[in-house]
Amino acid sequence: MISFSCRLTRKDFSFDASFEAGGGITALFGPSGCGKTTAIRLMAGLEAPDDGRIVIGDTTLVDTTTGLFVKPHRRRIGLVFQDALLLPHLSVRANLTYGRWFTPPDERRIGFEPVVDVLGIGHLLDRAPATLSGGERQRVAIGRALLTSPRLLLMDEPLASLDADRKLEILPFVERLRDEFAIPIVYVSHAVEEVVRLASRVIRLDRGRVMAAGTPAKVLATASSARTAERFEAVSILTASVKECLPAYDVTLLSHPAGDIVVPGIIRSSGDVRIILRATNVTLAGSPWTICVLRSARR
Repeated sequence: MISFSCRLTRKDFSFDASFEAGGGITALFGPSGCGKTTAIRLMAGLEAPDDGRIVIGDTTLVDTTTGLFVKPHRRRIGLVFQDALLLPHLSVRANLTYGRWFTPPDERRIGFEPVVDVLGIGHLLDRAPATLSGGERQRVAIGRALLTSPRLLLMDEPLASLDADRKLEILPFVERLRDEFAIPIVYVSHAVEEVVRLASRVIRLDRGRVMAAGTPAKVLATASSARTAERFEAVSILTASVKECLPAYDVTLLSHPAGDIVVPGIIRSSGDVRIILRATNVTLAGSPWTICVLRSARR
């Protein structure tokens, strides 16, 4: 469990936020300048709050009432930034193991081989960072953070610098991290698709304040009534299950209480899937045969 409550004032920005996060992935979501990265920096120890307390599990990292401030390198927190920040003179293997030197041997809970397997980077171990694609570099950066055996993993918009194809390449690996390693993850993003796919809990920030907290469906459905509507369109989140894959048509049939839903592409999942229903994609008509959306779909 993560308990966070901090106040910080910097020139033209005031941050005053409190929230709690459990296991799995907690997403910090909101427009640029809302305080997402400030929260990450406070948790990592890269910023000191004017007032506040941060607790991870049974370890207190910050408590301004007692003057406690654990230095960043002693917090056992893994960090993944938008830029992979790999050491260019080291191989992928050496980059991965670099962080382990800062973790006492008796606290190294995560092994090298499981991380390499989950991230699918075994074939890259002898390569130099300069020869990797953007997506490969980010996977190595995630692996390096994991191999420190952190008590918390912070991911600050790790996919923001990647194109759409590279994002789709990495998302399944982040899902495996969530499912296979018992490490709470705080994930910063302003991409609705990433938040819906990955997070079990969402904290929506605006102007340095917590505006809403809860499930992705609850928080994102109410975001349209706030200032975030200027950037984020209204959406509804539906939870469905895979009923049937139809490779001949490259579609998947999903089962939902409201009825079956056909979506493009083949989704291979044994559990629930989330569907983003955008307000701009909803068409109302008195007669189903007179709107071009359905006529196009039928073709």
